[in-house]
Amino acid sequence: MADWVPPTLPPGGALYRAIADAIAIDIASGALTPGMRLPPHRKLADALGVDLTTVTRAYADARARGLVEAVVGRGTYVADAVNPQRTKVELDLSMNLPPQPASANLALRLGRAMAGLTRRPDLSSLLNYQPSGGGDGDRRAGAKWLSARIPDLDVGRVLVTGGAQACLSALLTMLGGWGTDVMTDPFTYTGFRMATQLRGLYVTPVQTDSMGIVPEALSAVARSAESKIVYLIPTIHNPTCTTMPLERRQAIVKVARDLNLTLIEDDAYGMLADPGPPPLAALAPERVWHISSLSKCLTPGLRVAYLVAPTGADIPAVRAHLRATAQMAPPLSVAVATGWIEDGTAQEILAAIRQEAEERQAIARRELPIGSMVAHPQGHHAWVTLPPYWTDRAFAEAARKMGAAVIPGAAFAMAPEPPPKYVRVGLGAAPDQQTLTVALRRLAALMRNGPVAEEEVV
Repeated sequence: MADWVPPTLPPGGALYRAIADAIAIDIASGALTPGMRLPPHRKLADALGVDLTTVTRAYADARARGLVEAVVGRGTYVADAVNPQRTKVELDLSMNLPPQPASANLALRLGRAMAGLTRRPDLSSLLNYQPSGGGDGDRRAGAKWLSARIPDLDVGRVLVTGGAQACLSALLTMLGGWGTDVMTDPFTYTGFRMATQLRGLYVTPVQTDSMGIVPEALSAVARSAESKIVYLIPTIHNPTCTTMPLERRQAIVKVARDLNLTLIEDDAYGMLADPGPPPLAALAPERVWHISSLSKCLTPGLRVAYLVAPTGADIPAVRAHLRATAQMAPPLSVAVATGWIEDGTAQEILAAIRQEAEERQAIARRELPIGSMVAHPQGHHAWVTLPPYWTDRAFAEAARKMGAAVIPGAAFAMAPEPPPKYVRVGLGAAPDQQTLTVALRRLAALMRNGPVAEEEVV
């Protein structure tokens, strides 16, 4: 990870502290993971255009917080364990997970599914390597699952992958060579940023409004940057929660057709919206790469996602890139997913998770200050606007001191110097609604009382 560079540094304030804050943000978002090596002091100083002393102080500050460890002769690494002096996070609202309501019976259903696999006559094949992109039966199950969103889907266009992140990484490698410019929202999924950084891709943010990317802005940026690839999350956007209405989707498709753009549609949350607008892949099948994951609508542990290739795509080439990225989707997980889709279990779990998500969103609307949050009624997170006396970094740090973790908006920023006034609050990771209520009340009190009074919040 020697090429890591903070995506943004806020204006004003001490630069060394801003760099240390950026390290903390990327650790919280998952962009930096335990054991990753940070760039040498001089290399990072050159990349940021600052003096060597600034980076040295930043790394020292990060070490004092327990974020990194220095190894003589080897460099600076993300710490493997949390410093015991740091406050323990009791209520983790940083992860964007689906809730696990009792009505979903996940443990029981998973136990039965795994027991059923052991009795299958083809068990030995499930313990072996599988075709990259999935076998015919699993691809048919994927097409069946996606038919609710993309009617009359040709199974020949469907591939099974080991999670949306592996799928996205393979796509970006295939579609964009080193130095390619990719367009997206000013705030977007952190895994996209990680994937583009590792592949040497440039990211150009495009102006958005309450309905998503503005078509005229997309056209202007595409022409000026000579970019041909757009990454979008049209339904329950992560982190802003925006869902593009049909008219905006049609306008985006028109721009894409006029300028011959390729669209990558991340539909991780699409199945949660009931009903929701049709995906871009249903409106422009000739130019949309559609990614649909089971992580947000069933459980992340399955690590199964489906890729719908555009009509006329070179499927063998896609399989090759999937194989180079992650070899294959985990066969036992795929077998469970296929079985659940075929016997209706997946739809039952999805219905239970939707219901629980609606109830948790109602709790968030009740507990957080009026007008502070934007969310989808069936989504797993809220995009919260902070009062003017808070910055996102300061609020996230204060929340952590109280034992609650949230993600500062800067972690999702693709543009320099974002307004530091947002945090993403995950509603699904709390084990139950009572725990979630306690956590949200703490955040609400922190928002009302401000930085000076944070020590008085209980």
